[in-house]
Amino acid sequence: MQTAVSGLKAQSYAIGNISGNIANSQTTGYRRIDTSFVDLIAEQTPRREVAGTVLAQAQLTNTIAGNITGTKVPTNMAISGDGFFVVQRRTGDANGQSAFSSTNLYTRRGDFSLDKDGYLVNGAGGYLQGQNIDAATGQAGSTGAIRIGNTTLPAKKTTSITYAANLPATPTTTASATSKSSLYAPTGGAGLVMSGTATPPPKIAAADASTFVANSISGPTLTAYTESGAPVTVTTRWAKLQDAKAADPAATPPTVAQDAVWNLFYAADPSVAADKTSWTNAGSAFTFDNAGQLKTPASGSAVISGLTVGGTTVGDVSFDFGKTGLTQYAAASGAVTTNAQSQNGYAAGTLNDISVTAEGQVVGSFSNGSVMALANVGIARFVNPDGLKPDSNGNYEQTVDSGTPLSGLNGGSLIGASIEQSNTDIADEFSKMIVTQQAYSANTKVMSTAQQMMSDLLNVIR
Repeated sequence: MQTAVSGLKAQSYAIGNISGNIANSQTTGYRRIDTSFVDLIAEQTPRREVAGTVLAQAQLTNTIAGNITGTKVPTNMAISGDGFFVVQRRTGDANGQSAFSSTNLYTRRGDFSLDKDGYLVNGAGGYLQGQNIDAATGQAGSTGAIRIGNTTLPAKKTTSITYAANLPATPTTTASATSKSSLYAPTGGAGLVMSGTATPPPKIAAADASTFVANSISGPTLTAYTESGAPVTVTTRWAKLQDAKAADPAATPPTVAQDAVWNLFYAADPSVAADKTSWTNAGSAFTFDNAGQLKTPASGSAVISGLTVGGTTVGDVSFDFGKTGLTQYAAASGAVTTNAQSQNGYAAGTLNDISVTAEGQVVGSFSNGSVMALANVGIARFVNPDGLKPDSNGNYEQTVDSGTPLSGLNGGSLIGASIEQSNTDIADEFSKMIVTQQAYSANTKVMSTAQQMMSDLLNVIR
């Protein structure tokens, strides 16, 4: 009878787990609890063993993921792979600042949304932990609750231009059709830098602009920004000053090798016609060997000193093209082929939208077109996730069995605007319910049989 009683208790525990799983079949991020049974046998002599009692134990399923479904909330997120979101409970407010518990909890519930103070909190009241990032500097702060406020992105001055292109070995200019020369060679060489750099950079006067434009080709045109965020249109042109030649020791007199030389110019006032404004030399000679490979600047960058357009000063700007970004190969078009072009400045902007990247960052899209990281989402992994201790609200606590938390996704990814559903399978739970009910009924039959046997024994005594 004692054995049957333990069986009733075990099956009651199992039916409790089954009912909890069914009740939470629609709970976001819920992990069902299965039941395992362990037999307990009292010490016996050999060949005299008897069936003992039974013990029911919870069996977590933290390694079994639920289905991921999309939502329309951009701050919702689901983990594809191992790991848990790191959350804390809010304990109150102190001096106008929110206070949180010092104990980290771990959950798969990712239905996070912004509360009135800008914190990311899930439907169970767990506040997402991570690192807030200064959108202006890109610097990550200390670990804590992620907070997305009404972020304003301050203006950033353009300090570098990234550029990659092929300059045609024989540029096709307006004048080359009649002059049969692709080179720009003004009288006296005014405004040119044949080698090295020149500070301050020389200029081509507006009176000579028509000749310059006729003997040069269009370069990159982009918008740069001043320190206050004012946009400045930078219009450029490339002019080839010298062709590359191989050494010819047999010539009379012998000739030495020379490199091709190009100069880059920008318009002083892009609001007027190109042949009516003065042009400022970028201040560096760009040289190429016979194979069309860049020789100088060997560093892969040049500095445009005091970039000033239309009376507005941007300042010194680094012109970055890398050691292989600029080439001089033959091109049938005779024009510049631009492969990459960007700059790092922008006007001030306000936060328009938030999204979550697969790498675990919360990023913001701003009104000025910039996309900046706002926070790193806190993700923790465990060697034995089934060793965690279940807590209320879909949270888990670290235990000795689970091991210490390991940070990062480790091959997994985050899926934004999505949540993970419960891993409960209703059909499977109903099947287990039927089996459990039959086992419970069988144990009651054992009890009634044992009772009848005792009654029969008492009747013998009488």
